[in-house]
Amino acid sequence: MTTVLLGIGSNHDRERHLARGLDALEQLLGRLELSPVFESESVGMLGRRFYNMVVGTQTHLPLADLQAALKAIEAACGRRETKAPGRVTLDIDILVYGTLTGVHDGILLPRRETARNAFVLWPLALLAPDSVLPGTAQRYAELWAGWQGDQSLWPVHFEWHGRALTPDELIEAHRPSRAL
Repeated sequence: MTTVLLGIGSNHDRERHLARGLDALEQLLGRLELSPVFESESVGMLGRRFYNMVVGTQTHLPLADLQAALKAIEAACGRRETKAPGRVTLDIDILVYGTLTGVHDGILLPRRETARNAFVLWPLALLAPDSVLPGTAQRYAELWAGWQGDQSLWPVHFEWHGRALTPDELIEAHRPSRAL
């Protein structure tokens, strides 16, 4: 079995698409470890705010087969059908696949945004603080502690199958100071 970390995001009907994506991932991969959910401004595109999270799991699927299955899940949620610019129903990215580094099956690992974007790094630091980013000697908690970007994000309440993924204490401690 290979340890996999996935980044998941949606900026259209966010709660529904994240829940559908998690349901499909659970069916495909079994047991999922889930980060809190964060709301963030769009990065790299014009569009609505995103809900983002990270999922940790184990898989027996080869990398190319996992990628194909994730793209099928996105498509089932309408990802490839939308023609509206900046509208993303569901995006699932392989951030880390075991300890692989470099390009494998056309996929760069670890994904560049893993250490670059707050909407990936903060959830990772909460989900797997002591895990090391492949190709480095740095733990996710250390990477987050040293992050110096200017992306805005904040934890939001999100439930999946009656389970609150984001602790109320985290939401209260990081409530935005201005009306959004």
